[in-house]
Amino acid sequence: MTQAKEGAALWVRGAEVYAPEPLGRKDVLAVHGRITAIADRLPTPPAWLPGEEIDGRGLRLAPGLIDGHVHILGGGGEGGPTTRAPEVTVEALVTGGITTIVGLLGFDSVTRSVISLLAKARALQEEGVSAWIYTGSYQVPPRTVTGDVETDIVLIREVVGVGEIAIADQRASQADLGEIVRLAARARIGGFLANKSGRVHLHVGDGPAGLEPLVEAVARTDLPLSQFYPTHVNRQPRLLEQAAELARQGVPVDVTASATPELDAPDAVPPDEAVRRLLDSGVDPGLVTMSSDGNGSLPAFDEHGDLVSVEVGSVHILWEKLRRTVTRAGVPLETALRLATENVAQILKLPGKGRVAPGMDADFILLDDDLRLRAVIAGGRVAARDGKPLLHGPFEARARAGARRPSN
Repeated sequence: MTQAKEGAALWVRGAEVYAPEPLGRKDVLAVHGRITAIADRLPTPPAWLPGEEIDGRGLRLAPGLIDGHVHILGGGGEGGPTTRAPEVTVEALVTGGITTIVGLLGFDSVTRSVISLLAKARALQEEGVSAWIYTGSYQVPPRTVTGDVETDIVLIREVVGVGEIAIADQRASQADLGEIVRLAARARIGGFLANKSGRVHLHVGDGPAGLEPLVEAVARTDLPLSQFYPTHVNRQPRLLEQAAELARQGVPVDVTASATPELDAPDAVPPDEAVRRLLDSGVDPGLVTMSSDGNGSLPAFDEHGDLVSVEVGSVHILWEKLRRTVTRAGVPLETALRLATENVAQILKLPGKGRVAPGMDADFILLDDDLRLRAVIAGGRVAARDGKPLLHGPFEARARAGARRPSN
């Protein structure tokens, strides 16, 4: 999933490269959307190879962010049609440092469909970023494209697994956990047949049982717990403790950047603190990820379970919280970067993603000394500079052209 439509090559000179591990000061060359060389000093390219050169001195170069949990069609709907969140835009993604997304439906699979989700992912690909999706939604049995989870995973290139399946939540379908385990078995078979992740991405709500019933259900089968990939694990301290115990058994867990006391739940553990707690408890750093829950709804319910308010998550919060994980929680930069780059790519088997290395897709971000985003490169193209998008969807591009058109 490479781009590089403007010019064949891109050179970044003299940046401090994080692959995500630190490599020191390097030149990076990308040709036709892929990284071809990294060296202390690359020779001047031949005149016949058109492209762009970026002075990276004084900047850090790191992999482009992979946001593994985005409601690209918009989430929500808990309060009726007026509470449906808007679709994500390519401008929002690239100005947030995100070059790859994994989209999902969430709560509403009635007025939204997996077919529309797939179409939106392909639109984002055409607009300049990389996109995959989960088939299904909160509900069990899940709604799919082909009528079968296993077949979706095998036959549809963009489908990496099934999710987000809701548990411990009043908005879940309240399915027997045996049904969810059988669904996971189908997804696992699909993953084997297609050489994909095939994982079940679990939305974990604020129900008191949390992840415990799932653990008990899986214990009665031959299915490994690592087949599941729970998210929102920082929603409550007790849930975070359960997630840490599972992660120590090899289960990947996802911290939600927008799950904060201010935005989501009063008992939520701030994402930077949640990461720190997981690492301090002995969890393998490679099993922890962070995602934005972008364009999903952040509903608040009263003691009777009735909706009282709803906010919309932003994809921009992902880098904001990753940056805070470094500056406030004291997590090393290379470890924090892995949470939304290499770890996600490995857990979900996203080819060409998550690392700065020859042969990988030319997706990276440039950061200043304060870890502010200075430039974003997606598929070898400069996608954003200093917070301003350079990639635009067709309607946004037309709107911008119309704004510049002089009146008669």
